[in-house]
Order: sequence, then structure tokens, then C-alpha cells
Amino acid sequence: MGASIADSAAPSRAKQIFGGAAGNLVEWYDWYTYSAFALYFAPRFFPQDDAVAQQLNGAVIFAIGFLMRPLGGWLLGVYADRHGRKAALTLSVGLMCFGSLMIALAPTYDQVGLAAPAWLLAARLVQGLSVGGEYGTSATFMAEAADERRRGFWASFQYVTLIGGQLTALAVLVTMQALFSEAELTDWGWRVPFVIGALCAVLVFWLRRGLVETAAFQKVDRAGQKSLIRRLLAHPRALVTVLAITGGGSLAFYTFTTYMQKYFVLSAGWTKVEATSVSTAALFGFMLLQPAFGALSDRVGRRPLLIGFSLGGMLLAVPALAAIGTARYPYEGLALMFAALCVLSGYTSISGLVKAEMFPAEVRALGVGLPYAFGVALFGGTAESIALAFKAAGLESGFFWYVAAMCGVSLVAVLSLPDTKHNSEN
Repeated sequence: MGASIADSAAPSRAKQIFGGAAGNLVEWYDWYTYSAFALYFAPRFFPQDDAVAQQLNGAVIFAIGFLMRPLGGWLLGVYADRHGRKAALTLSVGLMCFGSLMIALAPTYDQVGLAAPAWLLAARLVQGLSVGGEYGTSATFMAEAADERRRGFWASFQYVTLIGGQLTALAVLVTMQALFSEAELTDWGWRVPFVIGALCAVLVFWLRRGLVETAAFQKVDRAGQKSLIRRLLAHPRALVTVLAITGGGSLAFYTFTTYMQKYFVLSAGWTKVEATSVSTAALFGFMLLQPAFGALSDRVGRRPLLIGFSLGGMLLAVPALAAIGTARYPYEGLALMFAALCVLSGYTSISGLVKAEMFPAEVRALGVGLPYAFGVALFGGTAESIALAFKAAGLESGFFWYVAAMCGVSLVAVLSLPDTKHNSEN
């Protein structure tokens, strides 16, 4: 992987990482706000008596938003590999701002009927396009901006900010739960966090315009970029590996993060406030784990961490989810959720970096973003809706085995993967 900031006129590495990370945080805050507040706004768009059915409808739109992520990974990946990481990062946050404003201003079912869920769907498609391009471009930018010896540590901040975005969404929810009644949150309060996200995206748009392009991209000969797709297809093993690892990793991530809030309420029988508080505490600890695991990968390599996650997920997903679903006390649920997130950190801390190290700079953003977007759309984005569908059918434990099986698929892919750490020196 090419060297990062190379000359004295360039901004500091920390400033570059901060610029990429801050934008990543806002992107993911906007994305996760939908899931965090779905318990409140779902009745405004899907007026049914069955709470599970309302959440299932909301989760389906959440999942459909993921279908735009492969398109976003493709379009913004190509854009990043042709015009630069900075340009693509700036474009993605602009799209996210627009999508958040659409949700903030969305009419309800009582006002426009079926046009309300259609509007909500359109907004999620815009956000899906944005975040689909964000992951690959952000992973590429942060990996290229990091120094070779500590690339795992620096690149881990992609998930620090990704989790931070989710945590910020939950923190906003906790704050609003303390300030407003449930009726106020259901009536109009759910719009506030989307307004906050849109305003923050405007600030990040300005911040990202001040970034400096990475040295790795500047060294790429772009004269033959018309053959970009052929260059990408010259790496079939890497493409399949990214897809397989992402399948298990993203399913486990969305299961033990976004779905946990609903799982605590609908299966463990907790209140919404208890579920949100425990999820927030567990995610905060999860966020702090990322740099430690990233630094560990700089010492022992990327492959041991990925094996630990995949094997642990395959063996522990079923008993962990079963125990969480029957947890009677918040401290019990917190301990179980955090233990699962510790195992998951073997994937999240180095997820983007490992994928970036599989591809040369000329197709790196596209190579990371496109197969990741397909994997997360097929498995991560559908996690909530599949879990709720299993529950509605009275077969909730079937979802636990599904998670374990996909971690097994990731394990097979990881075992066939040479350690990518040596690519940090290229």
C-alpha cells in the first residue's frame, strides 16, 4: 500500500484521519438514527395494532435501503478511483444530508396515506446510496492516510466512528426520552434527530473539502481508467473473499448492535428505556475496544483476529442470543451483549483495512466498496427483518442458527486468506 502523507506541506496524519473519521461518524449517525427511532415513528407510517408488525414493516424499509448500497459502492467507488478519495467522500456526505432532510420533513400516513411509507422508502434509498459509497471510500482513505507500522490502529477509527455514529444516535434517543413523553416522541419528536443529522452533514461537507488527497492515489496512473472494471475483475479471489467475510461479519454486527434494542423489548420483555440504556452502554465499550484490537493486528497480523471472530461467532451465536433473549435484569443483558461485541471486535476493528489491503490503489475503493455493499445488503441489512420474521413465525431460535452458519462461511473464507499485513508495506 502506498505511503501516506509525504511532504512537509501536507497536513498532519492526525488531521487527515480526523477529517475522514468525523465525516464517517455523521454518515453513520444519520444511517442508524432510523433504526434507533423506529420504535417511535413506525406507528406514524404503518398504523397497525400489532407492534411486531409495525416494527417488521419499518425493518423491511431499513433492509430495502441496503439494496442501494451496492449501487452506491459501485458509483462512488468508481468516482473515488478516478477522481480521488476526497471528492467521493464529499459527495457521499452531501447525499446523506439530503436523505436526512427528506425523513425530517416526511408526511405521515394520516396526512397522505400510502404516500407516507413511499416517501420514507425514497429517503432511505438516497441514504443507502450515500452510505454504500462511504464505506469503501472511507476505508480506502483512512488506510492510505495511515502510517505503515500502525495502520491497524489508525484504520480502526473507521469503526470507532461507525459505532460512534450509532452510539450518538442512541445518546440522542436517551436524551429525548428524558426530555419528552412517549406520546411527544411518537407524534413529532422523532423528526428532531434527522434535522440534527442534516445540519451536521453540512458541517462535515465543509470539513471534507479541506482534506488533502492521499499520496497512494496521487501515484496511480489514471490514463487507463476506462478499463477499471477489467482491472477489478483481475482480482476474483479478493472479491469473493470480501463478500464472504462481509456476509458473516455484517450479519453479526447488525444482530448484536441495531437489532439488540428491539430484541430486548420484544423478546426479553424490557421497557424501551431499559433497552436503549443497555444498548448505549454496551456500544460505548465496544467503540473503545476498536483501537486496542487494531493495534493488536499490527503486532500479530490481521488473520488471527478474523479467525477468532469467525470461530467464536460460529460456536457462540446460538447460546449467546438465547441467553440475551431470556435476560431478566439489565446488568445481565449488558454483560452478555458486551461479551458478544468483544468477539465481534476481531472483525470490526480491521474490517475495512483488511479489504483495502487486498487490492492495489488503482481499484482499491471500488474493490472494497462493491463486494462489501453486496454482502451487507444481503446479510447485514436483512438481519432485523429476518429476525422479526422468524419471531413472527414462532421460530425465533432459527435466526440464531442462521447467524452461526454465516460466521462459519466467514471462517472458511478467512482460513483461505493469506495475512494481508505485509501489504501495508507496499
